Amino acid sequence: MPVGKLVGARVKRREDPRLVRGLGHYVDDIQLPNTLHAAILRSPYAHARIKAIRVEEARSHPHVVAVFTGADIRDRVGCIPVASENPTLRVPKHYVLAPDKVCFLGEGVAVVVAEDRYAARDGLDLIHVDYEPLPVVSDPEKALAPGARVIHSEWPDNVAFRFALKQGNLQRAFKEAYKIVKQRLVHQRLAPIALEPRGVLARYLRGEEELTLWSSTQIPHILKTQLSLMLALPENRVRVIAPEVGGGFGSKLNVYAEEALIGYLAVKLGRPVKWIEGRRENIQATIHGRGQVGEVEVAVKKDGTILGLQYRVVADTGAYHQLLTPGIPPLTGLMLSGAYKIPAIAIEVTGVFTNKMATDAYRGAGRPEATYVVERVMDRVARELGLDPVKVRQKNFPKPKEFPFATATGLIYDSGNYQGALNKGLRLAGYQKWRGEQKKLRAKGRYIGIGLSTYVEICAMGPSAAMPAGGWESGTVRVEPTGKVTVLTGTSPHGQGQETSFAQIVADELGVGFDDITVIHGDTAIVPSGIGTFGSRATAVGGTAVLQAAEKVRDKAREIAAHLLEADPDDLVFSDGRFSVKGVPKKGISLQQIALEAHLAKNLPKKVEPGLSATSVFEPTNFTFPFGTHICVVDVDPKTGAIQILKYVAVDDCGKVINPLLVDGQIHGGIAQGLGQALLEEVVYDEEGQILSGSLMDYALPKAEDLPRLELSRTETPTPVNPLGVKGVGEAGTIGSTPAFVNAVVDALAPFGVTHIDMPLKPEKIWRLCQGKLASAGGRR
Repeated sequence: MPVGKLVGARVKRREDPRLVRGLGHYVDDIQLPNTLHAAILRSPYAHARIKAIRVEEARSHPHVVAVFTGADIRDRVGCIPVASENPTLRVPKHYVLAPDKVCFLGEGVAVVVAEDRYAARDGLDLIHVDYEPLPVVSDPEKALAPGARVIHSEWPDNVAFRFALKQGNLQRAFKEAYKIVKQRLVHQRLAPIALEPRGVLARYLRGEEELTLWSSTQIPHILKTQLSLMLALPENRVRVIAPEVGGGFGSKLNVYAEEALIGYLAVKLGRPVKWIEGRRENIQATIHGRGQVGEVEVAVKKDGTILGLQYRVVADTGAYHQLLTPGIPPLTGLMLSGAYKIPAIAIEVTGVFTNKMATDAYRGAGRPEATYVVERVMDRVARELGLDPVKVRQKNFPKPKEFPFATATGLIYDSGNYQGALNKGLRLAGYQKWRGEQKKLRAKGRYIGIGLSTYVEICAMGPSAAMPAGGWESGTVRVEPTGKVTVLTGTSPHGQGQETSFAQIVADELGVGFDDITVIHGDTAIVPSGIGTFGSRATAVGGTAVLQAAEKVRDKAREIAAHLLEADPDDLVFSDGRFSVKGVPKKGISLQQIALEAHLAKNLPKKVEPGLSATSVFEPTNFTFPFGTHICVVDVDPKTGAIQILKYVAVDDCGKVINPLLVDGQIHGGIAQGLGQALLEEVVYDEEGQILSGSLMDYALPKAEDLPRLELSRTETPTPVNPLGVKGVGEAGTIGSTPAFVNAVVDALAPFGVTHIDMPLKPEKIWRLCQGKLASAGGRR
């Protein structure tokens, strides 16, 4: 059991013992009597009309209970919601099952409900669908071309939305520039690949008229509200439970067709219904991340000072919008200033419908794209001007005394010391030593590269005025009659470790034992309100709500203690969970004793209600802006295209650190996913909208052998936005790592004249590039 001050201590995750022993309960582990199982028939075409569906044979299967098509439930279940707002936004109707036309491979057209999952799967083979294939639009840039096939006939083209932002005198910046540097950048589609695919279990109690739905979700409270609307049920008769969730990375920050569909089936059939997603379904029908193609231009002075930046980007939204699809690309625009003083910035985003699964939030959600754009172009500027990329970055940093710092995109960065993080990273990486080694090795025909990324990200989502569904968070702290403490949080952690970190916060605040605290989350019938876990907000926003609730409990306990001790509240000292009178330490009372007295309610101060609990709702006034420096050293073999990472250093600043062990874990995981994008990962569709990387046989994930030893460090610059000083860290590794790696590889191949390589940097791509450069040089080098 941890002892002493806990905030800031490396406390092991209390969640882990049950998980590593297989004692946790995920959706598929929950067994209800008389449960039916559902399987969904998905379209093999990316774009087609449904001419007819014949389900009689499936319905006659002895173990099949029911079969429903899109036409059967079109008017019984509402469309999938879109929370993002944009005056140019076009929202096509997105039914839970397609009634007459499919617009992407894997779109559901029918559902079979059977006594077991095997019979349900067999039932799918007995459904016969007549499709009329339609022309497919799978390339977002071609989708904008004149004469391109229009996916949704209610509009004249495939534009899903537009977003533009412009600040500063860009025209003057480009006119006065010593040089203009341009670069086309591709952010390939990624599949989040949570270890646990999605799953839903629904039970409807007809007597109570209550629907309970277990879902592998990051947002149980938002899901509850949306389900009540989609199913036309009173919200106070809908309960959502997020049990253990095996990873989300933003992919479960959503309201999916299957959640409403399974809820409807449970109500309709009067029995529990379960659906568990397969991995092929997961890649086809769970949101994808990234999917942007753009061109950046920067105007620079001869000394490397950035005068202006403009970015035109096409965002591949897929066939329909999911909950936050239109809100992700604008985040890229908002963060285009990066960690730099750029006085003039313009961005033009064009969201485009294609015959693919929707894109939406995936770890970083728009910010990795922005960082990649800015950090790649900083290296391009350094290369064009013959400057060290470190010097170019240092030249454009705002100084610590300039914070709060207003960017040209309209954000106010809360606090920062970018120079400190960079200097620490350079020192730990041995930057100058590697530069010297690089020069020596190039003379011997060996190509190493040093890449860096100095990033800043927007976190702690956030002020409600800037959020589609509220940015506040709730926290309740209750001291039970026996002195044990229960914490209720509206966040929904799924690997972040808040059962541990929130207990650390409360233990320090109330002076109770760490093991005497239980943190409850994810059940809308127990936790009355909340927003959820995403955007690195759980501790910065939800943890602050818990802190404030604990402070209220302590204040109430002080008032009761003063009454019981017959002392003035200001004369009491609180230490180690005990109130005592100043100067008379033996005259005191413990929090446990106060809790019992509060519940017995026989001797309380006037106007003090029985019980010892408090709820707080924290509404932040601003986002927070973590930052850091990642440095990567690689060795590239031009003969094979193989890339070996020789060194990786990450210095991250997430504000006040509650638990360094949890922070390191988040950074490790984030870097792994960022390097996955840079090295291997890519959702590939062909021209007919078929996924060529539709299983883990073809979608390459990084393995342990692909990843280097990570050397982590940090600086600590607290935020003034919340009393904890916490900024957030869940997405930092993903944001900082990708450009650092790509910059390193491009730097290694500079002798070949390489200035840019689009991700993923697979060995074949590197080999072909090097062979091409050698051939054009007449075989020299």
